[in-house]
Amino acid sequence: MRGKRARPSRPARPGAAAVRRSRPPLLDAEVQSGREAGFAAGVEHGRWQGKCEAALSQLPYAPPVFPIHVLFVATAKGYPYSPLDSAIADTLRSMTARLSITDTQQPVVQLAKELRPDAVIVLDGLQYPTEQVDAIRALGIRTAVWFTDDPYYSDITRKLAPHYDFVFTLESNTVEFYRQLGCPNVTYLPLGVNPAEFRPRNPDLSLRREISFVGSAYHKRVDFFNQITPYLATRDIAISGLWWERLRDYRLLQPKIRAGHWMDPLETAATYNGAKIVINMHRAHDDETFNSNSAQLTAVSPNPRTFEISACGTLQLTDVRDDLARFYEPGVEIATYASPQELVEKIDYYLNHEEERQAIALRGLCRTMKEHTYAHRLTTMLSVMFPS
Repeated sequence: MRGKRARPSRPARPGAAAVRRSRPPLLDAEVQSGREAGFAAGVEHGRWQGKCEAALSQLPYAPPVFPIHVLFVATAKGYPYSPLDSAIADTLRSMTARLSITDTQQPVVQLAKELRPDAVIVLDGLQYPTEQVDAIRALGIRTAVWFTDDPYYSDITRKLAPHYDFVFTLESNTVEFYRQLGCPNVTYLPLGVNPAEFRPRNPDLSLRREISFVGSAYHKRVDFFNQITPYLATRDIAISGLWWERLRDYRLLQPKIRAGHWMDPLETAATYNGAKIVINMHRAHDDETFNSNSAQLTAVSPNPRTFEISACGTLQLTDVRDDLARFYEPGVEIATYASPQELVEKIDYYLNHEEERQAIALRGLCRTMKEHTYAHRLTTMLSVMFPS
C-alpha cells in the first residue's frame, strides 16, 4: 500500500500584530495624524451644524393658506430651470386650497377653460405665446408672470409684460421699465431659497474646501478672475461652471475647476456647505454673453445665489449691488468686496478669523430663513394678487 506524500509546509501567515510591527514607524505616525485630523474636523463641523440647527429651530415659518385654486405654468425649459419649477410648485401646493400644474408645452388655455382656476401663474414666460395669455384673460381669469432673468432679456420681456394682469420681477430696476410700458400692476419680487434643498448639512470630507465658486464664466467674470488667478492657485478652492477655459492662465487653476458640469440643487448645496467661504459674483448687465438688453437696464438686485449660499450657513463674499442692504446687513450678515484686491484681502482675513467668519455666516443663515424663502416670496405674490 502506497503511503501519502507529505505536503510541503507553508510559512505561517503573520498575524495582525506582526504586520503592525513590520510597518514603518513613519507610516504609523501618518495614519495616527490623519485619524486625529479627521476626528477634529468632524467634531468642529458637528458643533457648527448643531449651532445652525439650534438657531433654525427658533425660526419656524408657517405660511398662510390662500383659499384659491392656482394653475401654475412651469417653464418646461429643463435644467437649470427645472429645480426652480419644482421649488415654486412645491411651495404653492402647501399655500393654496388647490394647485394644478402644467407647463408651456401643454394646451394651457384648454386646461384653464376646464379647470376655471382663480389665477394662472406663469414662471419665466419667455417661451410662452402671448396670444394664449390673452385667451386666458378673456376667460376672466387673473394672469401673472414672474420674470426670473431680468434685466438680461428685456428686449423679449418688454413684449410679454403688457399681456399680463400682474408682473413680478426679480430686478427692482425693471419695475419702472414695465410700468412705462403700460403694465398697471408691477411688483419687485426677488427669487428666494427652498429650505428643503439649501440648508446646513454635513458635507462629505472630499467636498471640504477653503473657498468655492459656482457659476458660468461670463466675460466680465473672466476679466475679474484673471487678476486673481495666481492667488487662487495657492488656495484650496473649487470652481464649477461653464466656459472657464476662457481664463488667461487657465492651466494654473485647471486642477481646481470642474468644467462643463451643471450641479443639481443638492449637489450645489453640498458644495456650499463644504466651503469656509463662497464667492458670489453677479452677472454684469452689459456682458456680451447671452444678453438681450439693448435698453442697457442696469442690475442692482441680488441674484438667487445670494440667498442660496447664506441658507447653507456659509460665509458669503459677494460683490456689491445697490439693493443688497435691503436683504442683508453688510459686515454683519454678509461680507462684500468691490475689487479683486479687496476680495483677496477679505479671503485671507476671514480664513484667519474663524469666530468672526462663523458669526457672520450664522446671522446670514437666520436672516435668510426668517425672510427669504419661497414661502415668504409667494406669500407676497398671492397677497398682491388677492388682497382681500
